[in-house]
This record gives sequence, C-alpha cells and structure tokens, in this order.
Amino acid sequence: MLQELEFRLAEAVRIRLIADVPLGAMLSGGTDSSIIVALMARATSQPVKTFSVGFHNADFDEAPYARLVAQEFGTDHHELILEPDLIETVEMLTRHLEEPFGDSSMLPTYFISCLARKYVKVALSGDGGDEAFAGYDRYRIHLEDRSCKWIPKWAGLWYRDYVHPLIPYRVPGRNLAYSISLPWEERYIEGVSLQPFQREMGILSNDFVASDCAPLKSFEEYLEKAPAHDPLSRILYLDSKTYLPGDILTKVDRMSMATSLEARVPMLDHVFLEWVTALGSQWKMRNGAQKLILKKLAERVGVPSGVLNRPKQGFSLPLGHWMRGELKDLVLTTLLDTQTLQRGYFNPKGLRQMLDEHFQGRRDHSARLWRLLIFELWHRNFLEKAGRTNESLRTASVGLSGGSG
Repeated sequence: MLQELEFRLAEAVRIRLIADVPLGAMLSGGTDSSIIVALMARATSQPVKTFSVGFHNADFDEAPYARLVAQEFGTDHHELILEPDLIETVEMLTRHLEEPFGDSSMLPTYFISCLARKYVKVALSGDGGDEAFAGYDRYRIHLEDRSCKWIPKWAGLWYRDYVHPLIPYRVPGRNLAYSISLPWEERYIEGVSLQPFQREMGILSNDFVASDCAPLKSFEEYLEKAPAHDPLSRILYLDSKTYLPGDILTKVDRMSMATSLEARVPMLDHVFLEWVTALGSQWKMRNGAQKLILKKLAERVGVPSGVLNRPKQGFSLPLGHWMRGELKDLVLTTLLDTQTLQRGYFNPKGLRQMLDEHFQGRRDHSARLWRLLIFELWHRNFLEKAGRTNESLRTASVGLSGGSG
C-alpha cells in the first residue's frame, strides 16, 4: 500500500514538473509540502527552488522547519520573514477577492506568492493533503474527543432545549456541553460555522438570518449523499465539496494570480485523489493519530523527523496579536462605523459583546472578528462601488439623452 502511494504521488508530481518556464515549490515546513519537495528533488537534476515565509513570533514561525527540509534535500531556498503593513495589505487584498472570504491565511499565501514570483513562474504546493488524508484537528475533535456515543438522542435534545438555556453564559464548558450533546453530523457542521456564536450572541441580525438561503443545509445534504458509510469518510467528502474548493483552492488561486504566479497541486491530481479516496479511513486516522499513511510516506522519502513529530500549525499567523495591535483601530472603526451597523447584516448588541470580550481579553474572537471585518470591507469595495458606478452611468445616460433631444 505504501509503495503504491509513493508511486502514484511521484507520478502526479512528475507530470506537474513539465514546464518551459522556471519552476519551484512553496515549502511551509509541514508534512504535505515537504513530501512534494522530496519527490521533486528526486525527479530533477538541478536543485529545487523552494520558498517559505515566517514570522518574528516563534509560536507561528514555521520557517525553521522549512529550512530543515531545504537542507535535507539540497534545495535553492528563499525565505521571507514577514513584517507587512497590515492595514494596507488587508485593504489591497480584499480588492482581489471579489467576494467575502474569511480565511486569514490569504496573507502569508499572498506574500509567499510574491516571493516565489521573483524567481519562478510556476510553483507546486502541498494543498489538498489535509482533506485527502484527514489532517485537520477538527476531524479528531468532533469524531473522537467529543464523541459520547452513550448519550441517547432524546437526552441530548432534552439538554439543548431545557437545560442549556438555564446555564449562565459565562459558565466554563457551557458550549462544550452543547457540542457534546449533538449527533456527530451536527457537531461537525456547528464546528465549522458561526452557528454557536449566532446562538449565544446573535452576531447576525434577525432580518439577515431570516433572508439567507440556509447555507448549512447544503452541508447536511453532502453528508447525507456521501458515497461512504463511516463518519470520517463522509466528512472528508463534505470538505472536498465545500471547504477545499471554496476556501483552500480559492485562496491559492486568487493570491497566486494576484502576483502572476501559476500554482500546481499534485495531491489533487484526479487519478491520485480517486485512489486515495477509496482507501479505508483506518489508513488516514486511527486512535487520534492523523495522516497515518501519508506520514509513513514522508518517513520513507526522507522528510526529517523534526518536521514530522512537531505539532500541526497549518499556514497560520499571529492573528490574535495583530487584532489587538496593528489591526485594532481598523477593526473597531470599521465594525462600529454607523454605516456598518445600519446595513442590517450585524446585530449591534451582539457585535459589541464580541468586541468587548475580545479586547478585554476574556475570549479570543480574532478569527470571527476577522471574518466580519472582511465581509464589511468586501461590501465597501464591491457593492458600494458598484452602486456608485451604476448611478454615474445612469446620470451620464440621462445627460446624453437630454443632450440629443
């Protein structure tokens, strides 16, 4: 099985090395991108050009792990330690997205694309590995850590309807108890949405909630029609239809194209992915261990043990620090702006509660506040500007009609 995996992924990499322009790889220092670089180094006679970004905050800096991989495989490595002008960058990037997009890792993705484009025109990445091989912590959390199969369905429903509303908001473990009481399908969908915070704080206005098209309904439908029986495989199917194309690939595509860089993703080769999808879930996650067979492959192709045995970070960034520092004024002035509150998207009371909790240090709402900030900036960049443009065109049209009469 492991030999077959190696052969198939090596072939997917080889195909994507065909190019008549300079080519390299985005190297985060994680398992997925490290395997891709290892297979590229094996398939080429020249040193692979690799690119990584890092932060001064050591808790989020993956650059040392990328260096380990680069040294192991003798790559021509380029590294950028980020000190971005956050406000200018955020406002600039929202103009490239053309739609609300809440993944803050678009920032390092953009900067690594800028770095790579100085040297190459095509870059391979390790995207798709987490969705194919169950790499996200949320899979373990919602299927194992919070799985209390002994709780009868009626008991969970009774708790949510009658007990939970009586527990004071600030009691520790209140939301965890609610999550545990849910069937695994609902538990997972809640975990990847704003639903818990809408229930507790009413972040979105009642009118906005009443007017939406029930986006979580599509998640339920994907889980129901997933061509698999075990929970993990069904969740991976759901993410392959929603999170992967709607977030990960959108982010990589928009940020790389903003710098005129072509990104290629070997782990999403359709032949390779069809084979991986057919693997039993026990090859991907077992007893809390994730990416089982992929990590075995990483060992086999020589990825350093220091990379494989570290905690997973993802393409993360010090968002909590930034939201209480450089971005604080932008967050407050944007979200509490009179125009923002009058649009009808947000519930002012719930929004102020979230802001107070965050900036008083009671809870870390940085990821959720980031999404609300990006949503408002999107509205300003596109809906307002489109409205002004249409009004100008109507005015010009009236003027032209009057002039010709």
